[in-house]
Amino acid sequence: MSKTTTASDSASSTGGDGAGAPRSAGGSLGFALLLVITGAAGLLAAWVITIDKFKLLEDPNFTPGCSLNPVVSCGNIMKSEQASAFGFPNPMLGLAAYAIVICVGMSLLGRASFPRWYWL
Repeated sequence: MSKTTTASDSASSTGGDGAGAPRSAGGSLGFALLLVITGAAGLLAAWVITIDKFKLLEDPNFTPGCSLNPVVSCGNIMKSEQASAFGFPNPMLGLAAYAIVICVGMSLLGRASFPRWYWL
């Protein structure tokens, strides 16, 4: 017969009392690598778009690298008011956000564990 594990069994096997103890959790090695690699790709993309935005501000006739053809064109979007909704180019938010993703991934590679609320 197979044994069914209950919550009280798992709490006693891990040494915890299971009542109100704050738990911490860390990610796997694969998840950490995924965060670092995708964060680096996102950081690179945000960097390129930020540079293109500054070049577009200097020269209104500049064609950004993401403008592939008349249908797929980001130049018109970059010229809109919404492209600087907070008073600075929006891709700069990506620079900060992807840097945070890389930091979390590197922390997990260093075997850091974060409180459970962090992952919610």
